[in-house]
Amino acid sequence: MNQPGTGFVGLGQMGGGMARNLAAKTRPLYGVDLSPAAGASLQDTALIFSESLAEVTRTCSRIFLCLPSAREVDAVLSGPEGIIENALPGLSIIDTSTLEREEAIGFHDRLQARGIRYADCPVSGLPSRARAGTLTLMFGGARNLFDQVRPQLEQLGECVVYCGEIGSGQAMKAVNNILYDIHIVALCELLPLAVAGGLSAEALAQVVTTASSRSFAGDHFVPRMLARQFEGDFAMEEAYKDIVNVQKIALEQKALTPLMNAMISSYQNALADGLGSEPKSAIIKVYEKALGIRFGHE
Repeated sequence: MNQPGTGFVGLGQMGGGMARNLAAKTRPLYGVDLSPAAGASLQDTALIFSESLAEVTRTCSRIFLCLPSAREVDAVLSGPEGIIENALPGLSIIDTSTLEREEAIGFHDRLQARGIRYADCPVSGLPSRARAGTLTLMFGGARNLFDQVRPQLEQLGECVVYCGEIGSGQAMKAVNNILYDIHIVALCELLPLAVAGGLSAEALAQVVTTASSRSFAGDHFVPRMLARQFEGDFAMEEAYKDIVNVQKIALEQKALTPLMNAMISSYQNALADGLGSEPKSAIIKVYEKALGIRFGHE
């Protein structure tokens, strides 16, 4: 590796799809992941896979991160093999990880003191949309950095939005996900009630995925609820940072949030019932248990 380029750290389900699309036009693109299998899945692309984070960092003037949480981001930034100690002058970091807003602000301030530019740019969409390059990206950071990196962001998604200063990308994603969560909880609450009231689960699934109540939440989760498929999606306990982000904004603004509060209560009941490792659709089990029925194929 001797030609300065772009790096991508974190080549999992979301990052792998994003890196695949970036590799189509961004050259050279260097990638690194803790799992060697991640690199193997991208062998048919122009991505240059490395087993060393330090090697990638010493070669790249811009690095994208796609990591599970702030803990992994901090690990990538810190230490003798980390980005901070091995950064090229003028390095910029575009962090697509989903974090708490304050965590993103903290990373920005820490990196700024070392001459490294940082922006939070979380994404919304399933792994299938990451592979298709149709994600929504929400950028928080300096406007001139956004303008510089926008051509690469547009390789990753069909909707690229400048949200404001650092942390605003995380705030925007949290608001989007809270609205999504409210709809999921509404489905989880009402579908078992409708079955208890005598309606067919199959008929309900047809109506709520085609009629005026149709939503992405319903399209994605209702068929899975019907089939009792409660694996393979993002774990409920890992998504709690969205609630924290919006709760803090609500407290700062002294806002009334009765719908959000009701959603959080349902969410917490599901976590208390040991469903945290399952997707958000598993909240339906709380309401099924209360009614003594099951929403599923007859």
